[in-house]
Amino acid sequence: MSGLRPIKIRLLELFSDGGEHWNSDIVRTVQKEYSMPSDYQRDYINFDIVELAAGGMLKSVDEKLDLDGSYKKDILIQKYVLTDFGKKRLTECLS
Repeated sequence: MSGLRPIKIRLLELFSDGGEHWNSDIVRTVQKEYSMPSDYQRDYINFDIVELAAGGMLKSVDEKLDLDGSYKKDILIQKYVLTDFGKKRLTECLS
């Protein structure tokens, strides 16, 4: 993990393209980048996303149950976008 940004900053970067992203897709990306393959680490990264949303930096725009278990069976997955506040915080963190 040496040389990588803190995970929460990286999460904001991934959302900063202006698109809507499912948490499951973002978590998989971070797991690969940070060599965090375990289910525990998956849930840790997802919790960081939840914290960013609770802090107003991400906004949920859709949700669905993972019925086929491609991410984590029967769990609610959410689609998020970066808020203006999230953009501001990311800019501050990168300056």
